[in-house]
Formats: sequence, C-alpha cells, structure tokens
Amino acid sequence: MTIKLGFVIAEFNRDLTYQMELLGEEHAKFLGAEVVEKILVPGVYDMPLAIKKLCENKEIDAVITLGIVIEGATEHDEIVVQHAARKITDLSLEYNKPVTLGIAGPGMTRMEAHERVDYGKRAVEAAVKLVQRL
Repeated sequence: MTIKLGFVIAEFNRDLTYQMELLGEEHAKFLGAEVVEKILVPGVYDMPLAIKKLCENKEIDAVITLGIVIEGATEHDEIVVQHAARKITDLSLEYNKPVTLGIAGPGMTRMEAHERVDYGKRAVEAAVKLVQRL
C-alpha cells in the first residue's frame, strides 16, 4: 500500500517554502509515499482550513504542513506559530489522521530559516512513520 500525502504550503517566504516542498516530495518518493494533493495558502496562520479539507479526503493518509515564520520587530511570529501549531494538533486529533509540523520558527532570522528548510523532509518522515505505526 502506497502512503498518500497531502501538503499545505505557506506562500509567505515562498523561496524557502519551495525548497521545503521539493525536499519533502523527494523524501516522500524515497520512502515509497506519494504526494497526491498540494494546497498553497497565504501564510502559516492560514493553514487550518486547508488542513481540514485534506483531512476530510479519505484518500489522503497524512497531511504535512510546510512554512517558515521569521522573527519581526514585534512578537507576531510567536503568536502565529503558537496558534497554528495548536490548531494543527487539534485537527490531527479530530480527524484521527497524522498532521505533521513542518514549520520552522518563530524567533529565527532569515539565515537561520534557510538552514532549516530540511524541516519539510523531517515532517514527511514523521508522517510516514505515524501512518505505518498507527
């Protein structure tokens, strides 16, 4: 059985989330999984509705979130990640389906974010392991 994945990808900092997407897809293939649907959303905070849509799709075994939240002049980055992570967890439990957190941040510089694009790969690996073990 091929594990089928859905990606929810933030367009904000797209140069970095695109790298995360490519690494995630490449790793999915390596693990024998398939990315069957992708939804682009404006930013990390906007992910929950798209995640819910993918969770409702019975053909999708797990959902991977991909995003980068870079530190700004205010604490906005902390609020965004905190609320998104909470809702992502809630949706995973509500639909009894793995939804993994491939979001780097908060509190990062752009350079630190660039060094963490492998979070996409890690999120795919976690999703595949969860599907196999649950």
